[in-house]
Amino acid sequence: MKKIFIINAGQNFGHSGGLYNQTITEETLKFFKNNPDFEVQMTHIEEGYDEQEEVSKFVWADYVIYHTPIWWFQLPHGFKKYIDEVFTAGHKTGIYRSDGRRSDNPEINYGTGGMLAGTKYLLTTSWNAPQTAFTLPGEFFQETSVDDGPLFGFHRMNAFAAIEKMDSFHFHDVEKNANIERDMEIYRNHLQQVFEKEMALEIQ
Repeated sequence: MKKIFIINAGQNFGHSGGLYNQTITEETLKFFKNNPDFEVQMTHIEEGYDEQEEVSKFVWADYVIYHTPIWWFQLPHGFKKYIDEVFTAGHKTGIYRSDGRRSDNPEINYGTGGMLAGTKYLLTTSWNAPQTAFTLPGEFFQETSVDDGPLFGFHRMNAFAAIEKMDSFHFHDVEKNANIERDMEIYRNHLQQVFEKEMALEIQ
C-alpha cells in the first residue's frame, strides 16, 4: 500500500477564500480514497498543525501532494511559514541531515544532505495568469515555465530534502475563466496518468 500525504495550502486572505484549492484537495482525496492501494493523510495548513507531527507525515509518505495558490508570483505567506517551521523542525529528525557539504571540501556537494530519498512529490498551483503568459513570445513571463521560473526555488527546496519531482499540474486563468467541471476532469486525468506510470514502475 502506497502512502499519500496531501497538503492544502489554500488561504482565506484578501479577495481569496481558498475555495478553489479546497476543491482541488477534495478531488485528490476522492481519487485516492476510492483506491484500496493507497493510504492518505492530509494537512490543511490554515486549520493549524504541529511541526513535529508534520515532519512525521513527510517521513511516513511515499508521495507528497502540494496544493497551493500563487500570490504575487510566490507561495502564500502561510505556506511559506509552514515550510520554514516544518523543514527546520525536520533537521536531523527525518527531512535533512545537513546541507551535504564537508568541511574538508566545502565547495562541492551542497544540497545533498536530504533524508527523504525514495519519496516523490506532485505540485499543483493555481494562477490568475493565463497559460499563454508563460508560453507566447513577448508575454509577461518571457517564455519561462512555472516550474523553471517562479517555482524553481520550491523545486530545489524539495530536492534539498531528496524528494523527487513528479509532473506538476498548473491551473491557469482561475479568476476570469475557471470552469470547475472542466478543470477537475483534466486534473483527474493527470493524476490517473501520473500514478498509472508510478504503479507500472513498481511492477518492473
